[in-house]
Amino acid sequence: MREHALVLLRRGETNRSVAERLGIPRGTVGWWRHEDRKRRGETYVAPTDCPICTGRQFDLPAYAYLLGLYLGDGHIISKLKQHHLSVFCDASWTGLIDAAEDSMHRVMPMPRVSRRQRQGCVEVKSYSHHWTCLFPQHGPGKKHERRIVLEDWQQEIVDAHPWEFLRGLIHSDGCRITNWTTRIVGGVPKRYEYPRYFFTNKSDDIRRLCTDTLTKVGVRWTVLARGGDPFNVSVARKESVALMDAHIGPKH
Repeated sequence: MREHALVLLRRGETNRSVAERLGIPRGTVGWWRHEDRKRRGETYVAPTDCPICTGRQFDLPAYAYLLGLYLGDGHIISKLKQHHLSVFCDASWTGLIDAAEDSMHRVMPMPRVSRRQRQGCVEVKSYSHHWTCLFPQHGPGKKHERRIVLEDWQQEIVDAHPWEFLRGLIHSDGCRITNWTTRIVGGVPKRYEYPRYFFTNKSDDIRRLCTDTLTKVGVRWTVLARGGDPFNVSVARKESVALMDAHIGPKH
């Protein structure tokens, strides 16, 4: 049975298909493959569809959106035998969770993507050490404690697909809310409600990427400082909110 399995594996069949065909555990098939390669002196190189390493054309709008998610609520683990991109989403935003998973698949279809339920949130994970190629901003420590600068090729993608990038930022560290205020009309207080967008991030560099892109698409913004910290980018003007609604809208 082992020799039969190795013949099938050398023909290019996957561990899963061989295990299912022969009715044996996939881990056993994987071990047989490993030992066979070792005996023949073969060095295993994992296949990849990384656009940076292969030159493959990839989905640029999906990357712009995923870049926004990564800069907001994403991080990369890259160490021995553990490589993955994670984006953390509020568990109540099921549409956002689906969009995060879909964007990972569209940028690199080959790596496995999974979801992990955590306290109040869902971690969407894609397993490949090539995510560091696509997000060179990866590094030790928190993003707001180190310099975040886009590579030229990343900036070209953001310039070509600014709304997708902004949508990723808003979906990660932003929100659309309804504010209200009162005014005296005819001696009687009257309540007024109006929509507003916020983007909140501790990194000066990431906020600047957001505001620079907002300016390029014609959205007027202000900085709302709370407690002396200018962490909040606000969009409240009616015409700018309408523009944001047309391209982004509330999370769902």
